[in-house]
Amino acid sequence: MSYSILLWLMLAATQALAQSTDTHFSHTVITSASPQAVWHIWTDVPNWQSWDKGLKAATLNGPFAVGTTGVLTPDRGPKSPFILTEVIDGKSYTFRTKLPLGALYVKRSLGAQNGQTTFTHEVWFTGVTKHLFGRVSGRTYRALLPTVMQTIKTRAEQSDPSL
Repeated sequence: MSYSILLWLMLAATQALAQSTDTHFSHTVITSASPQAVWHIWTDVPNWQSWDKGLKAATLNGPFAVGTTGVLTPDRGPKSPFILTEVIDGKSYTFRTKLPLGALYVKRSLGAQNGQTTFTHEVWFTGVTKHLFGRVSGRTYRALLPTVMQTIKTRAEQSDPSL
């Protein structure tokens, strides 16, 4: 079995397990674009709304680094402050948004193998209210995620000068 097929099977299995609930899910895409092209899109916070459906605006109050805060403005609902809780430059980052009696975490991570880039968007809710928010918001986010990821893939491939 070739390495590419094995990688694809492992990603599919991981994704299937992670998408088993509305309180913790992810989606992974493979692209010919460079990791840098995807990273540029992911870290360009003021333009998140151009590919993240359901988001009206996003701002970041400083450098893209651990501890920096920002604000997400959804199409519906109140503005939500967030904080970057982990940043591994060019590889992954995680941010947290506080919810009543819980939190929403988003982790975006990159990998590269055999000239291809894998990128994963993972979402999970924590706290006493995680099931409530999973039912109310998680189901919608989960349904939108494949389209959002395809948009990122298309943009990264179109903007990557090496392609």
